Amino acid sequence: MIKKFGLLVFALGILSACGTKNTVNDLATDNPITAALDLVNSSDDKIAVSIDPGRFVTDTVLYRLPRVVQGTYSVSDFGKYIEGIKGFDYQGEELAVNTVDTNTWMFPNAKQLDRITYWVNDTFDQEVEGGIGEEVPFSPAGTNIEPKQIMLNLHGFIGYFDSLKDNAYQIDISAPSHFNYTSPLQEIASSISEDGSTKNSVFLANRYFEVTDNPMMYGETEVEEFMVGDIKIVLSVFSPNKVHTAAEIKETVNRMMLAQKKYLGDLNSTPRYDILLYLSDTAKEDSPKGFGALEHHSSTVVVLPEQMEPEAMAESMIDIVAHEFFHIVTPLSVHSEDVHYFDYNAPTFSKHLWLYEGVTEYFAQHFQVYEGVIDREEYYSRTTQKINASRSNYDDTMSFTQMSENVLESPYKENYTNVYMKGALIGMCLDILMRENSEGNRSLLTLMKELSNTYGKNRPFVDDDLIQEITGMTYPVVGEFLNTHVVGTTPIDYDAFFEKVGLYFAEAEVETNYIQNAGNLIVGADPEKGAIKFNDLVANNSFWNDNGAQPNDVFKSINGVEVSLANANQIFGEVFAWQPGKEIEVVLMREAEEVVIKTTTTPSYTKANTLMENPEASQGQKALRNAWLKR
Repeated sequence: MIKKFGLLVFALGILSACGTKNTVNDLATDNPITAALDLVNSSDDKIAVSIDPGRFVTDTVLYRLPRVVQGTYSVSDFGKYIEGIKGFDYQGEELAVNTVDTNTWMFPNAKQLDRITYWVNDTFDQEVEGGIGEEVPFSPAGTNIEPKQIMLNLHGFIGYFDSLKDNAYQIDISAPSHFNYTSPLQEIASSISEDGSTKNSVFLANRYFEVTDNPMMYGETEVEEFMVGDIKIVLSVFSPNKVHTAAEIKETVNRMMLAQKKYLGDLNSTPRYDILLYLSDTAKEDSPKGFGALEHHSSTVVVLPEQMEPEAMAESMIDIVAHEFFHIVTPLSVHSEDVHYFDYNAPTFSKHLWLYEGVTEYFAQHFQVYEGVIDREEYYSRTTQKINASRSNYDDTMSFTQMSENVLESPYKENYTNVYMKGALIGMCLDILMRENSEGNRSLLTLMKELSNTYGKNRPFVDDDLIQEITGMTYPVVGEFLNTHVVGTTPIDYDAFFEKVGLYFAEAEVETNYIQNAGNLIVGADPEKGAIKFNDLVANNSFWNDNGAQPNDVFKSINGVEVSLANANQIFGEVFAWQPGKEIEVVLMREAEEVVIKTTTTPSYTKANTLMENPEASQGQKALRNAWLKR
C-alpha cells in the first residue's frame, strides 16, 4: 500500500438456492462456497449478497467480515457496513443469528443453515465529517456503489467461515449488461438475460485469500489492454466527469512499466497485471479522500483526485503504480508467516515493513533514475526530501522492527508512513553496501531475486530468522547495518553512505512544491481553531512569499472550497499536485483580516541542503556511484 497524500498524517428478492446442498465437514469441502452479488437491484448505495456455504455438520458456525485486510496496516472493520444479516434453513424459514462483535455473527443452528443474506453499504461515501466513524477503510481498500460505477474490493462484500478459509469460492455476479468489468479472477461462465439487460458472470477463487486478493471494477469504465514484454497489462479507468481517459493514462503507464520490466529482468511472477484506477470528483462531499493505492498479487487499486492536471496525474501514476507493481517482489514473493497465514480478524504483523514497503518504495524510485525515466539531479532531490521528511515528521530513533510488529498501536501507528521515507532510505543504504562489497556485481535487487528463489509466494520465511539469513547470504556489514539501524534505534548517518558514492550536501536553490520546502511541510494543523495554517517555513517558499503569505495565516478557502481539519487531506492532496500555470484563489485569515491571493502559479523555490556530486570524488567513488545509478 502507498498513501500518496498522507499529510496530517433489495426487498429480499436476492438470488438463492434451495434443496440438497454440498456436504461439508467441520474443516473443509472440495465444493465451492457460493457468493451471489446483485449489482442490478442495488438500492440506496447498497448491494444484496447471498452466501451458500454448503451443509454444516457442526452445531454452531461463525461468519466474519475482515477486521484488517492485507496490505493495510490499520483497522477497517468491514462488518460495520453490513445490514440486515439473516440466516435461512432449507425450508426458507429464518434462523437465529447472534452478533458476536462488529465483524462476526454466530449461527447457533448451523446444521439447518442453508444460506445467509445481507445488504452491504459502500465505504467511499462514509469518508465525510460525521460519517460512520473516525476509522474508515483506506479508499483503495474500500468499496463504492453508485449507478455508474461499482468498486468491488470483495473483502467488503464476501466474508468467511473460520474453518473454511481454504475452501474454493464461486462468485456469481449479476450486473447491467452495459457495464464494463475487469478482474484478475478467472471467469468460468457468463450468460445474458432474455431481455438483454443483465449479464451474469461466474468467477472462481481457489480460497478466501484469492477473494480478497482480486478486486473488480464494474461500470461505465474505460479499459485499455497492452503487453509489457510477456505481461498483459489491463488498465481500467473511471473518470466520472471524463477529465482523464484510459488512452491518455495508458501511454504513461506503458512507458513506465517497460522500464520496470527492464529493471526487474527475469524476476517476474505474473502473466497479467490489472490496474484499477478510480478518479475521485473532489467537488462532491461523498467522494473518496484517501488517495494512493493498495497492492495485490497481480493487481492494484488506485484512487486519485480527478481534478489533477495531466502532468501531475502522469507523475503520480508513475510513482504509485511503480510502487505497487514492485510488490510482486515483496511481500508477494518474499514474505513471512504472518503475511502468508494472515488472520483477518486478529492479525499479527511481521517485523519487516522495512522490506515490504521500504524496499518496494526504494525500487519504485531507484528504477526511474537507473532506467533514465528521471535524471540524477531529480533523484538526488527526491532522496533529500525523504531524508528531511523522515527526520522532521517522525521518530528517527524508533526501532523499525518494533514499529512494524506493533503497527496498530500508538506510538507506532503514527510512525507507519515513515516506511515510505526512512524505509526507502534503508533500502538505498543496503543497495550501496551490496554494491560496495561485491565490486558492483551484486545489489539489493539481486538479493531480492535470491530470496525469491529461496522462498517464493508459496513458502514464507520465519520472521525472527530473516536478518540472520540475509547476513549469511550477503556480508557481515549488511547484518551490522540491519541490527544497528533497523532493529536498533541508532539513526542512520546518511553522509557516510553518500561519501561512498561521491555525494555530499550543499545549500542550493531547489525547486519545490506548494506545501513543502524540499520535503518539509510548510502547513500544519491548528487544533484549537480546527484549521490549517502556514508555519514559519512559508517564509522560505518563494511562491507564497512573493504572494504575501505569512506564518500563522489560516486557510479559509482554496478555489472556493472551505478548508478544515476534516477535509485537509483531500484539499492539500490537490495542492500537492498543482503545477505551474494553474489559476488559483486562496483566502487566508490573518487575525481578523481576510487576505486573498488570486494568481497563476509559478515555479516555487527554496534554499535547502541538497545532494550534489562531489567534483573531487575519487575514481572508486565514481565507479561505485555509476554502478549504483547506472551511467
